[in-house]
Amino acid sequence: MSIVVTGATGALGRLVIDELLTQVPAADVAAVVRDKEKAADLAERGVEIRVADYSVPATLVGAFRPGERVLLISGSEVGQRVPQHTAVIDAAKAAGVAQLAYTGILGGPDADFLLADEHKATEQLILDSGLPYTFLRNGWYTENYTGRLGAVLEHGAVVSNAGEGRVASAGRADFAAAAAAVLAGDREAHVGRAYELSGDASWSFGEYAAEVAKASGKAVSYNAVPAAEHQRILVAAGLPEGFATLLVDVDKAIARGLLAGTSGDLARLIGRPTTPLAATVAASLA
Repeated sequence: MSIVVTGATGALGRLVIDELLTQVPAADVAAVVRDKEKAADLAERGVEIRVADYSVPATLVGAFRPGERVLLISGSEVGQRVPQHTAVIDAAKAAGVAQLAYTGILGGPDADFLLADEHKATEQLILDSGLPYTFLRNGWYTENYTGRLGAVLEHGAVVSNAGEGRVASAGRADFAAAAAAVLAGDREAHVGRAYELSGDASWSFGEYAAEVAKASGKAVSYNAVPAAEHQRILVAAGLPEGFATLLVDVDKAIARGLLAGTSGDLARLIGRPTTPLAATVAASLA
């Protein structure tokens, strides 16, 4: 049995491979990457490197083998994901893979915000393909927020248009561990399943600001702003208009409670509690 991870040199992909290598021999793991040089360290660990690009379907021919278990990590280019994912799905079907796991978005078909559209379309493409599937509907990585701690500390403020909405985030490594558990575990137990993956506890942006202040020893407040004002702030900070619109729309979804669910699926898959907000904040500050 071979396990294939696409997007393997990305932040999530590397963590998935790290986790897999604690569970299966390196000879059973293959990494699909665009740049072979960026995967040199994986090759040194015994992982097979396969070069392919989501955006160039011809390169995906031969990227997979019959009976393999494949993790399709969603592309990072918003607006291009559907054709990119279609190419991967078509290649996986042509190869006759035994399982296609996909990293989608929390809520699946019930997620009604802009960033979810391509994920929902991809899930439908996978269903239509007839491939044995597992949907890993990832909630928010806490690192989505702690990765911007420098700006938060510089301005002494967390800014959002989510109001009192809550986010049940978890560490990126938690989601990677869940993917590895599905890929290396009992295939029959996971095929045909959709997992709603989120942290064990949710937090508000006011609580997040308070945690950052406590951990850093600096004054940090939560500034709840209207959506239009948040859009203006993000664009003024240098974000492209379209990306700012997506972030503002996500905050609207948070205000509606769409990222607050705590199903427990993530903790059950990884066999331990998810990483608390405070731990990720502390690690980021360190």
